[in-house]
Amino acid sequence: MANTGYADPYKRRRRWGTVLGVVLTLGVVVGTTAWYKLFREVPQTIDGMEAYYRYGSIGTEQEEGIPYYVWIVLPRMFPEHLPGDGGYRSLGMAWEADQPTPVGFSKKTIGFPRVGINCAACHAATYRTAPEATPIIVATGPSQTFDPQAYLRFLSAAASDPGFTPGAVLEHIRDEVQLSWLDRLLYRFLIIPRTRDGLLEQAERFAWTESRPRWGPGRIDPFNPVKFHPDLLGLDPAADTTIGNSDIMPIWAMDRQEGYSLHWDGLNDSLTEVVLSGAVGDGARPKSLPVERLAELEAFIRHKEPPPYPFLDQLDKELAAQGEAVFRQNCATCHATDGARTGTVIPLQEIGTDHHRLEMWTTEAAERYNDYARDYPWDFNAFVKTDGYVAKPLDGIWLRAPYLHNGSVPTLEDMLEPAERRPETFYRGYDVYHPERMGFIHQGEEAQRLGFHYDTREPGNSNAGHEGPQFGTELSAEDKEALIEYLKTR
Repeated sequence: MANTGYADPYKRRRRWGTVLGVVLTLGVVVGTTAWYKLFREVPQTIDGMEAYYRYGSIGTEQEEGIPYYVWIVLPRMFPEHLPGDGGYRSLGMAWEADQPTPVGFSKKTIGFPRVGINCAACHAATYRTAPEATPIIVATGPSQTFDPQAYLRFLSAAASDPGFTPGAVLEHIRDEVQLSWLDRLLYRFLIIPRTRDGLLEQAERFAWTESRPRWGPGRIDPFNPVKFHPDLLGLDPAADTTIGNSDIMPIWAMDRQEGYSLHWDGLNDSLTEVVLSGAVGDGARPKSLPVERLAELEAFIRHKEPPPYPFLDQLDKELAAQGEAVFRQNCATCHATDGARTGTVIPLQEIGTDHHRLEMWTTEAAERYNDYARDYPWDFNAFVKTDGYVAKPLDGIWLRAPYLHNGSVPTLEDMLEPAERRPETFYRGYDVYHPERMGFIHQGEEAQRLGFHYDTREPGNSNAGHEGPQFGTELSAEDKEALIEYLKTR
């Protein structure tokens, strides 16, 4: 039978169909593999809200997280860029022996294991009752040891180091985990180079901090990073030279602050917005923000109580009773939970404390933050500009040293003195407690070796204010002693 040629087009179609099928199959395989290795999100398994508070994700890993195995080897690779021995512990991080990360750092798999920061990095205190004692970690307390700026500077220095190469990083990662051949390729040609680029971008974004006083341990500029981030409020750091250096605040017993003005300057009075915006400030973005989980976190900090003073067995109860009367007469209006001015903004001209933190937050910044989440089911609308600092309740006041909004007064004993009799310089960041003075040890060899030299003469560091008869600095020595004894029970 003659060959008519009609079969050829069908054969060609079948061949092209086969080729197309193979290409599509390969595309699906490659796409699925890429998704699995780079973007697959695995929920964390953490039991209990206390553990979640310490190690849970608040959505920061996707945009600003660091590959875990890169992050874990950096201190071994670049110890010369750290302030001392001990790896990340030298930056004041609290690290429990059975955990893969320090308190305040989450480990979550999004394609590959990543490290993100969470609230506990700044809001988890440690203290020791003696130099040889094991540090006690207090969730929701104010960290006085973690140095966020030193951490950022370490990451920047590591990424800028010529030794930060894919081959060198992979060599150190081999001591941590045996990667598959595919993972090694991904780390060598994609993950490690992109991590280095991201850390260098972060360093450039924080370059404005070089022209301002150091934060030091237990302090942070909480809103200039948000103001100057191009993906957040987008303000120009070259045109804004404000200093926002602030002591880290406790976030315990927030149910007793319902309706209060929040943050040091009262820039928001909605705890829900404070929690959500805090996660955004730490690196979460609207699409990665775990809103429901953060609502559980909000409930946790509402009811988490501060720890009792650790030396109550030495309390002079009779003296404390006298001190309560002094407190009711002189301090309760602004600092008792039911005080008429507690939780309200005290004008700067009245309180007289350092003005820089107040000037850092502007009307424009408040307006931009309120506009930030307009396209999402949750939103911000309570950010405002104020004219002073908030009178805070004194829950757990013993663990909140150093005092004032910028952490410029080391002890309560010093707080009850006029500014000219308060220490001009001291060391902060040492976590051994001084029970007689109600504060941490801030002078001496160990405080100097482990602490940060705080100079109240630098801009943003003034220890002036909260002075005069209405602030207790003119009480008799006997009344001051009694008042401090009572405050141990708060």
